[in-house]
This record gives sequence, structure tokens and C-alpha cells, in this order.
Amino acid sequence: MTPADGAAPTAATPAKPAFKPLPQKGPDVSVERRADGSILIWSNHAPGEGPRSIAHLIKEKAQAHPDRPWMKQREPGHGPWRQVTYGEALRAAEGVAQWLLDHGLTGADSVMVLSANSIEHALVTLGCYTAGVPVAPISPAYSLISSDHGKLKHCASVVKPKVVFAQLGTMFQNAFNTLKATNPGLVFITADGTGEGAIPLSELTATQPTAAVDAARETLGHATVAKFLFTSGSTGMPKGVPQTFGMMAATIAGGEGLRAEEVDPDLVPQSLEWMPWSHISAGNIGFNAVLWSGGTVHLDEGKPIPGMFETTIKNLYEVSPIVFGSAPIAFGMLAEAMERDPVLRASFFKNLRYMGYGGATLSNDVNDRLQALAVAETGQRIPLTTMYGATETQGVTVTHWATETVGLVGLPVPGVTIKLVPNGTKLEVRVKGPTVTSGYHNDPEKTAAAFDDEGFYKLGDAARFVDDSDPAQGLVFDGRVTEDFKLDSGTWVSVGTLRPDQVAACSPWAMDAVIAGQDRPFIGALVWPSMAGMQALAADPGSGSPIDKLAATLKDRLAAFNATAGGSSRRIGQFVIMTEPPSIDAGEITDKGYVNQRATLERRDALVKALYATPPGDGVISVQD
Repeated sequence: MTPADGAAPTAATPAKPAFKPLPQKGPDVSVERRADGSILIWSNHAPGEGPRSIAHLIKEKAQAHPDRPWMKQREPGHGPWRQVTYGEALRAAEGVAQWLLDHGLTGADSVMVLSANSIEHALVTLGCYTAGVPVAPISPAYSLISSDHGKLKHCASVVKPKVVFAQLGTMFQNAFNTLKATNPGLVFITADGTGEGAIPLSELTATQPTAAVDAARETLGHATVAKFLFTSGSTGMPKGVPQTFGMMAATIAGGEGLRAEEVDPDLVPQSLEWMPWSHISAGNIGFNAVLWSGGTVHLDEGKPIPGMFETTIKNLYEVSPIVFGSAPIAFGMLAEAMERDPVLRASFFKNLRYMGYGGATLSNDVNDRLQALAVAETGQRIPLTTMYGATETQGVTVTHWATETVGLVGLPVPGVTIKLVPNGTKLEVRVKGPTVTSGYHNDPEKTAAAFDDEGFYKLGDAARFVDDSDPAQGLVFDGRVTEDFKLDSGTWVSVGTLRPDQVAACSPWAMDAVIAGQDRPFIGALVWPSMAGMQALAADPGSGSPIDKLAATLKDRLAAFNATAGGSSRRIGQFVIMTEPPSIDAGEITDKGYVNQRATLERRDALVKALYATPPGDGVISVQD
């Protein structure tokens, strides 16, 4: 037992600074172990209150505090913040809703949104919610990056929109032309009024709402489809997933069931959000949480990739969030920036109560560096939480207690049941509950394959208990069942757990990596260097180029990692340094900042072949030499 687990500190293990209090209830779960080896887990905390619909929620908040800023966004070129209040948002949404109703749209139709997060995008979304017309936001890359618009056309064929919105008509004109060719009757709306034949959004928001808007809102309930979100499409064309108001409300209610303090009516939570609304974490969970809390969200046009994270840093000088959530890669970049800049550190931690990550495992090294920064600034460590889920499920588990363990996926959200099913040497995660979709839109075959015979959705991930004898300590992510592979010896390699550990061993010199070795004699790694590491090596007066110095440093770090790694399933045999950053265009990194292992290995197949060539190819470094 470590001091963190409750043992008294000793001279060899001094006490760590306390965590800042996390205002959530502690773990309390029930577990059923079945004869077939499967395990059911559910929270003993009852769900709390949730809204009837998000359309009802924005009306309630606008009536309570009409002049409070709801959303802020910078003018182009990192200009001043512009904003929309809760009252203004409700009025605009009702105008959009009236226009949609006037043009005959119903719940059987949809409005497709092509562009990124913006105030106007948000108003279109609320207008669709109010009218009961599903909105379908898709990744902007489908319109702006793709050469053949294949995924754009596919998404349109799934939801069959009658109206298409984009922020800037000129920027999205090629996408408009593609969609118009498939459906000449489409109506195009743009925020700036540009685009061939496009209607300016101001015409919609200025429409005078009538009693028809109130009547439409009163038809909404938990069974109403509010939007369609699309899966990432990393293993095929994206699948359309209906998102009901009931799924959204159940996510809010689950969070309320874990609340351990009364709501402070004078607190207006401030947040900074970059993650795209075409994905579940920001588009549903984050978007709705801001409304539920009556908070103010600042839209961040930065991303956790080189050349764009600087925008996030600029915003964090001005916005001191209560909660900061992002992808693990962003936390590594943020730690690097704060280690260099005490002014940024002070602004970031000023109001921070906890941090949240998702989508991948955060390394222990990044966590340690963040906590060291927090202690230096505040004297306390900051709880680091994570919510785990998928487009099909919303968030289904959450780490709602301060813990020393990184890599947890937490425990089930109140109202949700998790099932762990034996799959080879692992336990596959399945889920059932009110946050889970009923299936894929107009795709009964994929829907049938996605659920087991008890109605549990199959997530494709693996998890295990931190301590099998004490389930309340939580579940740990144990990799994706589909990412794991065997070496030619038949030894299984767990990519989801090895990758963050290997990156941590190479910190702060490595930004991220992917793992190779399927049917090969040893594990290979493709490593992306960190910007801060390369800058430090460039400034180092020693001989050799920065890449030569990096190669020597990584070799030493990985040799040390191998010495304590155990068997062949954890040891890195050879590696290569990738000098080209991950490509969002090629799908190597998503617009949420998550590295796609499969896409990277496929795109950089030449590097993989070089790792295993005899003799090894150019740039390959053997860890054992």
C-alpha cells in the first residue's frame, strides 16, 4: 500500500501534496460476476435531474439570465471577443426554428452543417433543436480537404438534408457544388451571406417566431432525435448515429447523480473549448454541460498540433477555466508551454478545479509534470478525471474521484450498466443504458452487428479492474481489441497500454508514437519528436545535428525502458524518428487531436518496412546496439 492509498508516509516515501477537493461523490458500485466469466457493473448512485430537451433547456436559461454571455468567439486574426447572450441565443434560435417550420422541415428531414465551431453554428443547432429538425454536423475536412468529397457525399446520402449550412460560403463553394449535383433542390445557408445562391443566416435569425415555435417545442421529448453524429470512419465510411434528447438528458442526469455540492447561483463557469462539435465529447457532452450550468464558453480556434496550439496558449492568458478538458496530446504540449512560462501557468491554474482527458490514455509522465506545475502554482495537486464513451453511447464511465492512477476509465455513470466479456486474454467492454443509441441510421445490418443478444452495445475496447478484489478502485483502459496484435512468436502486444508507457519513457523528447510489429519478430516504434525537445537539442552546444542527438537520447531512454519492461510484448527492438508531423488531412491525427494508429502505419508503410528490413533501412535505430 502506498501513501496515496492511505499508508503513513515514511522518510523514503514523503507525503505528496493533497489534491484540490473534487466536488463529486466517491465510488459506490455493484458487481455481478457470471458463470460464463462476464461481469456486470453499475453505480449505486441514482441519476439526478435532467432536462426534457435541450430546446427547453436554452429557453429556461435565457429566461433566468437573459443578459449573461453564453458563447464568445474571437474576430478573425485573433481579434477581440464577440459574444451572444443567453437571451440573444434564444431569440435567434426561435427565428431559425420558425424559418425551418415555414419551409416545411420536420423531424423526418435534417440540416447538415459543414463548418467548424462558431457562434452561428451554435445558433443553427439550437434552432434545429427548437423546431424538432435533426441537425447533422460533419467534420469540415470532408468538405475542405477531400479531393473527391467521398465522405461528404456519403454523409449526405445517409441523412438526406434539405438545408446545408456553412460559415463562409466562398470557402465551402466546392462542397456546395458537389452536394448540389446530387440534389439540385438543396437550400444553402451561410453566416457571411456568400456562396452561389446562398441565403444569409441573418435572414433566418430575423424571422419573427410565432405560436408554431412553441407548439413545435412542446412536441419534443426524450424519444425525439435531436441530431445525427457520424463515427470517425477510420475503418470504413462514417456511420450515422441518431442522438436523442433522452440520450443527452441521461448524460446530464448521470453527472447530477454524482454532484456532491449545491449549485452556487452566483458562479458562472468559464470554459475554453476547441474540440469539434462534429464529435460526441464537445458536440453533446460539453455543449450541453455549458447550457446546464449556465456558463460561458469561449471558442478556441487552436488545436493540439504544431503551429496551432499557440492559439490555445494565447487564449489561456485571458481565459482561466474552472475545468479544462482536452486530448492527452494537448496536455503534453500544455505542460511544455507552462514549464517555460510562469505567467501562463498562473493564468491556467487561477480558477482550475480539475482537468479532464479522453479518447486515449494519458501517460504517467505528463500527469507528473502537470501535477508538479499545479503544486508550484497552487500548493495542491489538481484532480485529473476522464470520461469514456463513444459516438454511439455518450459518456458511459467517468473517473469522479481524485486518484493516483492514470489510465483509468473510471466507473459507470449513474443509470448505465457496463458488461465486461472475456475476449481472448482480455475483457471486452459493452454497455447498456439510456445514453446509448438504438442503432445506426438506416443501416439495420450494422445495427444488428453492434449489439449483443442482451442489447449491450459492443465498444470494441478492453478494460480491467485496478484491483479485481476491490472494484470501487475503478476500471483501467486495456487497449482496443482491434489494435492489439501478435508477434511472430505468438506473443500478444497490447498497443493501448504500451504506447503511452513508451512515450512517457521518452518524455519530454517524444510527442507521440505508433507501435508496429504484427507478425514480426520484435516491436518497432515510429516516434514523433516534441517541438520543445527539438528546440532544446538545437540549443545544446554538443556535436551532431539535433536529430542525431535525439536519436541517441531516445535510444538510451528506450534501453532503460526495456530493462524493466519484462517480456517481448513490452520491449522496443528498433525505432525510427518521423520528421513529418502527423497529417490531419491523411487521417493520421483526428480533428480532436487523437493519433490514428492504423492510418499512420498504412500511410508510413515505407518506414515500417525499413524497421524490419535486413539490413535495417535508413534512419532506423536499434535499441540494443
